[in-house]
Amino acid sequence: MILDSFSLKGKVAFITGASYGIGFAIAKAYVEAGAKIVFNDIKQDLVDKGLAAYEEAGIKTHGYVCDVTDENAVNETVKKIEKEVGVIDILVNNAGIIRRIPMLEMSAAEFRQVIDVDLNGPFIVSKAVIPSMIKKGHGKIINLCSMMSELGRETVSAYAAAKGGLKMLTRNICSEYGAQNIQCNGIGPGYIATPQTAPLRVDGHPFNSFIISKTPAGRWGTTEDLMGPAVFLASDASNFVNGHILYVDGGILAYIGKQPS
Repeated sequence: MILDSFSLKGKVAFITGASYGIGFAIAKAYVEAGAKIVFNDIKQDLVDKGLAAYEEAGIKTHGYVCDVTDENAVNETVKKIEKEVGVIDILVNNAGIIRRIPMLEMSAAEFRQVIDVDLNGPFIVSKAVIPSMIKKGHGKIINLCSMMSELGRETVSAYAAAKGGLKMLTRNICSEYGAQNIQCNGIGPGYIATPQTAPLRVDGHPFNSFIISKTPAGRWGTTEDLMGPAVFLASDASNFVNGHILYVDGGILAYIGKQPS
């Protein structure tokens, strides 16, 4: 049946930085679809918080301390995962940071830090998992891109540059490894309601009004809105989808905005 092609039963999914937020929501969706979940974070206390949150949600998972920008640490972590859980079938490059600083006030070191985590990190982790995917004969890589790979906005020059690069890395992984039955796609979330965006979403806040007015759906997205697309791109249902960025944005990128009255 067609619904069977959406199953992730028996698959091992490694979601970077999935202690909370979007990564946590994707992990929950993958568990419902039958996958085993592995995640990392940069510090032990963050891993412990993540493990506690998963346990509270009734989800068995495996957490590892690993900095995605440290190639040696990533390689060792992937080896541990393969030994302790199994070969990674699905990689979600979710770990990322943003620095909202006007370009002229941003140091080169701050710019490099964002590029390192948001672009070099996915390169390093993808490079670590691809050889075993090739040996196994299949693999799914999903990169958390952004509307900022298509749009510019004040104060996010480094983030937009990194996400634009990640969009092209996604297409290049597709180009190099599609023949090995590896599909690499991206998800581009719109403005998502998370604890981090809560201060911006209060009634009367100008940014809240701005986002709602720019979104044809007329609301902020939720982490649940990302679950279905994430399962699709991780499943056999997307086996002929490769090098694609799926924007889950409520229609923002399709919309020029309302004409002033």
